[in-house]
Amino acid sequence: MLEAEQKACRTRTNASAEQIADLEVFRQRLVEANTVMNLVGPDSLPDFWNRHVWDSAQLLDLAPEAKTWADLGAGAGFPGLVLSIMLKGRHGAHVWLIDSLAKRCRFLQEVVDALSLPATVIVGRAEAQSVTCDIVTARAVAPMEKLLGYAQPYFQRGAQGLFLKGERAESELIEARKSWHFEAELAPSQSDVRGRIVTIRSLRRARSTR
Repeated sequence: MLEAEQKACRTRTNASAEQIADLEVFRQRLVEANTVMNLVGPDSLPDFWNRHVWDSAQLLDLAPEAKTWADLGAGAGFPGLVLSIMLKGRHGAHVWLIDSLAKRCRFLQEVVDALSLPATVIVGRAEAQSVTCDIVTARAVAPMEKLLGYAQPYFQRGAQGLFLKGERAESELIEARKSWHFEAELAPSQSDVRGRIVTIRSLRRARSTR
């Protein structure tokens, strides 16, 4: 079963044999680390190739020219570690993996080092960093209104946003517009019929009416 899911993921992502091998090392390290700290829900691990890898890698199809990415609240490395594996070897590619929890960052750094990935792990609050990138992304970090606050400095430095969201994406955008002005596009997730990928451009804070 695992081999079939791996093969299906390789077809969807057009991953090379080397990338699949790196992703398998990542999977094994995640399974091991998840026994001692809660990186992902254990029920999602059997669906690693679709729920985590394909879910993350599909972002590359929406920004094929982007080379530099910042993953806010990188957690277990989705989408950031997957993106760095898929971008490995591409000239100028780099992914910043930013998380406020040191133990998660230690896990991320171990995978980055083991696979020689084009990535930098940063321990700290996302909104406090001075990273400049093409795309700022996140998955399962916060509702959109709060997430845009974390991401605002990256937009100010020229980034666009690509955020993996669930079935409440539309209602989150409605709520976020009370605090922010932005252009938004929604695309269906290829890995989950309930999911949405939200593209955000031209972000600025709404003027208070109070």
